[in-house]
Amino acid sequence: MKYRTLGNTGIKVSEIGIGCEGFVDKTEKEVKAFVELMLKEGVNCIDLYTPNPDVRKNLAKAIKGYRDKFILQSHICSIWENEQYLRTRDINKVKNGFEIMLKELDTDYIDIGMIHYVDSLADLDNILNGEIVKYAIELKQQGRIKCIGMSSHNPIVAKKAVETGIIQVLMFSVNPCYDLQPADEDVEQLWNPEKYKDNLLNMDKDRQELYEACEKSGVGITVMKAFGGGDLLNDKYSPAKVSLTPLQCLHYALTRPAVASVMSGARTIEELKESIRYEIADEKEKDYASTLASFPKISWEGHCMYCGHCAPCPKGIDIASVTKFLNLIKAQGMIPETVREHYKLLQHKAGECLSCGVCEKRCPFKVEIRNNMKEAVKLFGE
Repeated sequence: MKYRTLGNTGIKVSEIGIGCEGFVDKTEKEVKAFVELMLKEGVNCIDLYTPNPDVRKNLAKAIKGYRDKFILQSHICSIWENEQYLRTRDINKVKNGFEIMLKELDTDYIDIGMIHYVDSLADLDNILNGEIVKYAIELKQQGRIKCIGMSSHNPIVAKKAVETGIIQVLMFSVNPCYDLQPADEDVEQLWNPEKYKDNLLNMDKDRQELYEACEKSGVGITVMKAFGGGDLLNDKYSPAKVSLTPLQCLHYALTRPAVASVMSGARTIEELKESIRYEIADEKEKDYASTLASFPKISWEGHCMYCGHCAPCPKGIDIASVTKFLNLIKAQGMIPETVREHYKLLQHKAGECLSCGVCEKRCPFKVEIRNNMKEAVKLFGE
């Protein structure tokens, strides 16, 4: 298992994490089997959006004695009421729900305290200017949560939250179909077939800017809905009408800027094993570029997807990284110091480009790579 640092938090998370879907409606024995596989394979990041008490209690028993091996991402504002899940902004319910969470999980701290499901600007303003964010900060100061996170499906809302400097971790829906869609406060529009009927060109601007803002600010992204609830794995249900494999979906998410871990929605041990297999799969199995290029009515032409098809460069330039840093500069209209320092660490710089054009011949998306290298030289000076 490979691990990535979650933004500026200092927390190391496994590239493959797990959502709580696999723990729902499972026995204590079945949950324990999941945890044993996770311990064996090094999967350490668990998202717990559900406040279901059975899920929490079964997980608590399964990780007893191994709490320090896991990063728990559990959601503030997600409570259990009348035998069902409820999202709340009532501060008294939020506080009571957090205490119940700790008790049911049998722990005295949560690694990532996730402010749950913020998809509208009005809701975000209410959170930022009300008691909820104050409570989250208080929990962090007390050490009862290690860092503050927020989950969202709306890139405009998420970017505004990131820019406050309060949010350290963002849980966001990342996959090649959702990335085409403009921001909407109604999450169901992400999988509305009507939204995919017309010709779609390139990644939505707000989503691209969100990923770049997270990279610049040191906000780590944990990914939800990498498989689109399973729809992307079946051409009958996929909005693009072309199926992707789990490994392709994972690789797409893990090659976006700022992404640290993907929460696999594995509902069975076998599904979790398939996601874990990502770490030993060859590049051909993980490659999503040719499949994306075949999507009908959808084009990423001219847009770098960080897929790596441009490699190997005869001069050893990491073209995808240079392009990522160049895009960050374009998004900011300036050269952030962190971007400059990361560029300096590259073993080979854009100035070494021979302009041979071999990379452009390999690129499925017809990116003008040689022009990007020249532009990088002008901005970085080498």
